[in-house]
Amino acid sequence: MPNATPPRRNCEHSGPCGVPRAAPNSAPTPRSCSGSPPTADTSGPPQPRPDPTPAAPRPSTTARLSSHPRLLGGRSTGRRGAPTRLDRSSSTVTPTPRLRALPGPDQPPTDPTPDQHESSKGSSTVEQVGRRLRLTSAASITLRPTHWLWTDRIPAGSIVLGPGREGIGKSLFCAWLTAQVTNGTLDGLHTGRARAVVYAATEDSWERTIAGRLLAAGADMNRVFRVDVTHPGADGARTVPLSLPRDCTDLAVEMGTHDVALLVLDPLISAVDSRINVNQEELRGALEPLATLADNTGAAIFGLAHFNKASGTDVLSRVTGSRAFAAVARAGIAFARDPDADDGSCVISQVKNNLGPLDLPSLRYRVEPVTLDTPEGPAQWGRLVMLGETDRHVEAIMRQAEQHSGDGEDATDLADIDAWLASYLIDRYGRAPAADVLKQGGALGFSKAQLYRSKKRLKISSGKGDGWAWTLPDIPPP
Repeated sequence: MPNATPPRRNCEHSGPCGVPRAAPNSAPTPRSCSGSPPTADTSGPPQPRPDPTPAAPRPSTTARLSSHPRLLGGRSTGRRGAPTRLDRSSSTVTPTPRLRALPGPDQPPTDPTPDQHESSKGSSTVEQVGRRLRLTSAASITLRPTHWLWTDRIPAGSIVLGPGREGIGKSLFCAWLTAQVTNGTLDGLHTGRARAVVYAATEDSWERTIAGRLLAAGADMNRVFRVDVTHPGADGARTVPLSLPRDCTDLAVEMGTHDVALLVLDPLISAVDSRINVNQEELRGALEPLATLADNTGAAIFGLAHFNKASGTDVLSRVTGSRAFAAVARAGIAFARDPDADDGSCVISQVKNNLGPLDLPSLRYRVEPVTLDTPEGPAQWGRLVMLGETDRHVEAIMRQAEQHSGDGEDATDLADIDAWLASYLIDRYGRAPAADVLKQGGALGFSKAQLYRSKKRLKISSGKGDGWAWTLPDIPPP
């Protein structure tokens, strides 16, 4: 093109100067040391006027490089095969780190799902190879009926939650349930056929508490299994508590080997891996493998839970920790002490039942002492005794406590005091010196007036022998 703007080139000094390079063996062309085009020489003949047509816009560096077959493209490579990048400060092309190639048609995609057996808190996403999505026709699914470990109350192959206040016999109920399963006397799927039970407890001693409760309930101890986990360490192997979901796989194998129909977690929250935040959504991801374990083994998983300090009559919203506990459970059986019962008995009610009827009659029970022989002499343990059906319901009892709370005490305060006092006396087989009760209660912040009002609500009697003592109703002194 005759009047085209001369190409811009790099001089030997710095940036583009726009002066054509001299032909070999020709005289040097004057250049500007600043890198800018030299000034015109007005001493010679007149120069032709430049073309008035403006020069085309100079394409961007990226656009110019992208048209090059070896730069910035998916197949372009620089030094040592690395993709290239323009260094805008020096107008040179420099290598950049190699990026992971996207999966091709013959390459499986990566899996961005975190491993369920690792806590996601503070960790990066773990990629798994082999994750694929598949659709299955509903017509190909075989229907399965719901089987019941305890008819209409505890479904087999599911998680069942047992919430309630401390000290009202929840653990004694687990001992009663274990005895029924190991003797084949529970109304349900295994009636007439004894099955094994795995009992995982973290809050009580097996030697001093759990084994005695099971014997007092009449359990077949040959069919009850304590679960221990051996963990290697720098100082050798050590025994640690069950940790879920980490131990789900091994636990499923052992449960299948021993023909287990029931897994008791006393309490459920203590069996969850300590690295998992039980108040966050990650808890649900930890509980879902436990639900899978129940479904695969056909065993029911009964997990105890405590009530939190919140007020309200919605039983499941009062469970300590995340709502995930109540969400993952397919059924729920709640516990409460009936303040109107003359015998100091308690009530269990069905508060959730996704797989069966919810309007089941509540059951009433009481706790009584049992004396057993030990190598160190006789000792007493508590035993739960079922008294039959009742029209009282746990939610109605909680509502009543809300309505009748007074004297500066809310419903939570009343429940806390009553639960502590009942638990204190049950642990002492139903009877304790009044002075000790007032002293221990005072150490926890309960006033004498509060303790005496609780004594009246629980219908605790007082009598004088060696000194004044408080006794739970229908529990004779030893």
